[in-house]
Amino acid sequence: MSESMRMDPQPLTPRVADTHDLIRVHGARVNNLKDVSVEIPKRRLTVFTGVSGSGKSSLVFDTVAAESQRLINETYSAFVQGFMPTLARPEVDVLEGLTTAIIVDQQRLGADPRSTVGTVTDANAMLRILFSRLGQPHIGPPGAYAFNVPSVRASGAITVERGAKKAVKATFSRTGGMCPRCEGRGSVNDIDLSALYDDSKSLNEGALTIPGYSMDGWYGRIFTGCGFFDPDKPIREFTKRELHDLLHREPTKIKVDGVNLTYEGLIPRIRKSMLSKDVDSLQPHVRAFVERAVTFATCPECDGTRLSEAARSSKIRGISIADACAMEIRDLADWVRDLDEPSVAPLLAALRRTLDSFDEIGLGYLSLDRPSGTLSGGEAQRVKMIRHLGSSLTDVTYVFDEPTVGLHPHDVQRMNDLLLRLRDKGNTVLVVEHKPEAIAIADHVVDLGPGAGTAGGEVVFEGTVEGLRASGTLTGRHLDDRARLKPSVRTPSGVLEVRGANTHNLRDVDVDIPLGVLVVVTGVAGSGKSSLIHGSVSGRDGVVSVDQTPIRGSRRSNPATYTGLLDPIRKAFAKANGVKPALFSANSEGACPTCNGAGVIYTDLAMMAGVAAPCEECEGKRFQASVLEYHLGGRDISEVLAMSVTEAEEFFGDGEARTPAAHRILRRMVDVGLGYLSLGQPLTTLSGGERQRLKLATHMDEKGGVYVLDEPTSGLHLADVEQLLGLLDRLVDSGRSVIVIEHHQAVMAHADWIIDLGPGAGHDGGRIVFEGTPADLVAARSTLTGEHLATYVEA
Repeated sequence: MSESMRMDPQPLTPRVADTHDLIRVHGARVNNLKDVSVEIPKRRLTVFTGVSGSGKSSLVFDTVAAESQRLINETYSAFVQGFMPTLARPEVDVLEGLTTAIIVDQQRLGADPRSTVGTVTDANAMLRILFSRLGQPHIGPPGAYAFNVPSVRASGAITVERGAKKAVKATFSRTGGMCPRCEGRGSVNDIDLSALYDDSKSLNEGALTIPGYSMDGWYGRIFTGCGFFDPDKPIREFTKRELHDLLHREPTKIKVDGVNLTYEGLIPRIRKSMLSKDVDSLQPHVRAFVERAVTFATCPECDGTRLSEAARSSKIRGISIADACAMEIRDLADWVRDLDEPSVAPLLAALRRTLDSFDEIGLGYLSLDRPSGTLSGGEAQRVKMIRHLGSSLTDVTYVFDEPTVGLHPHDVQRMNDLLLRLRDKGNTVLVVEHKPEAIAIADHVVDLGPGAGTAGGEVVFEGTVEGLRASGTLTGRHLDDRARLKPSVRTPSGVLEVRGANTHNLRDVDVDIPLGVLVVVTGVAGSGKSSLIHGSVSGRDGVVSVDQTPIRGSRRSNPATYTGLLDPIRKAFAKANGVKPALFSANSEGACPTCNGAGVIYTDLAMMAGVAAPCEECEGKRFQASVLEYHLGGRDISEVLAMSVTEAEEFFGDGEARTPAAHRILRRMVDVGLGYLSLGQPLTTLSGGERQRLKLATHMDEKGGVYVLDEPTSGLHLADVEQLLGLLDRLVDSGRSVIVIEHHQAVMAHADWIIDLGPGAGHDGGRIVFEGTPADLVAARSTLTGEHLATYVEA
């Protein structure tokens, strides 16, 4: 461009468009929110604080993010919307200034057997392209290195007309990287036939012991009508041919009672219906059958790499794609950095950026072939962040659910830097958080409260972090809380020996875990804490393990059904009124006939988003009107289910409604800090921390002598941590041993004994770097944990 044509940059004239710098929420009433109105600044980092159950998630996820996603979904055609999740409009009067919302939550990544860290990010796809360009010998396009793509060969006649000429192509082939033996799963399974049937019985006598394979239903009609064997003959008397037909016959069309059906042997049918799915996603009774009948082993053909021999033979500088995916990501990043190939320079640059992002975010210890279902909630959330760090999108609203969960204090600073980087790209960042170190970086704070459940749902403070400190709210008062080291620690009553632990990155660890005291196992993320405890302690006799896996349950499940509380309540109602207990179950005889006890009517609008409306017959109470005429202590069953745990504890504690069995369960729920939950609240609305504490409440009645808890402070407000410490003390004082995997410094300071793993993550970890009392750890300051704990207790 010539000098005369170059123009000086002129300042843009301010326009009305520049004034839209707030997200305005007016009159939000989702869940427990009480007509909340709030203004959230755009292109800033806003942290939402408040006790568990105060309404943070209801405001951020169920109102702002949900409406943003709903409006985006409505821009698609009705046909496309039919394949998308159905979102109802949140209950709010006005929502203005919304931008596209990207939710980065702690939901575990899909546990599909073929899903790995590499496939859920772009890293695997880029590696495949790299090997297809540089790998020697060259075996084909990127798909030839993909364990999700099978090799296909087909033959047939394809006629291509070119003018008067006709050419016939007779073969077609596609080279994939999938191991043909394990079909890209890395493991093979073997089925124990004795777990499928009792060979002393005939089919009609109930020989089959597979869940769902009853002779009363369709399978009975198929087995009786197929003609391949006699259903009245004991299986041990079957000929070789009959046994093959029962177990292995390929799909065959048959006609039974004039109906066209397909017969298939038991083993291929079980493989399709049960073994092709993630074991954890199966119903409990089916999962128990699979664990009993099926043994899983590493595939002998691909040695667990999931790849075909050809894909493993193609190498770059002596490294195959299987070797690359098995490396720790930070080592892989170094290897990629050493590759200098001008022909693929842009690809190498993009791959380096992605791999460096893993290291920046504190996940350099993972490998790309790590199954995504084995990641913790915090790790899964950080893997999702990788996608967004390199994104070209700006002016987006990123919504994070406790991004520091599962992070050692050493790693929290890195997470803070990443959140600020996202903000500085011009994005609005909304964070639900409890940790003071994460709250400290906020541009704007919204504190909800003052209490939980019905006592919460109001904005009690809005402003800066300094303003929050001086505000006198529960969060403001506890923001600068610092736990002190205990003046004296308990004496162990014995030890739990662990010898030669080598799960994942552990290096033949020997450790004696003291019993009868509060033990905290700590260390940076990826140092081997969970591998040590879940690999060598959980599963032993007398050990009760309470982890963070989600509670499985439908929208009909609630705290009362999950904890077994509903049984004594139903019996008490039945006894007081002289009727059957089944009447007081919304899943049984007492259910409202219109909504079948769900309380709401779900209307599927085909291509449009479905709608849930309260049932007009029972007005959301879930029971028939006749059932609500029966009372206990002046309340009907729907009124009892609407009570909070604290109210119900008082109600069943004394007076006419006194029910000791129910009161014991409610007492335990209050002890774990769930007094604000209502008994009938659907389990699907609980946060991860609430679910774990609900599990703890159910397990506290078990006779186990050793309790293992995995980060029980996740999702807990600063004020609630004190209550949790009191609960842990009560468990230990009652004669139990408590082992806690934890990063929270208040829990570390309160421990009787600390086991610190490290010194780093992945292959830099896996060793015990300190064993002793918290006071000794602070005095030595020999580890990262020791330094952070010393700063925390201001020693």
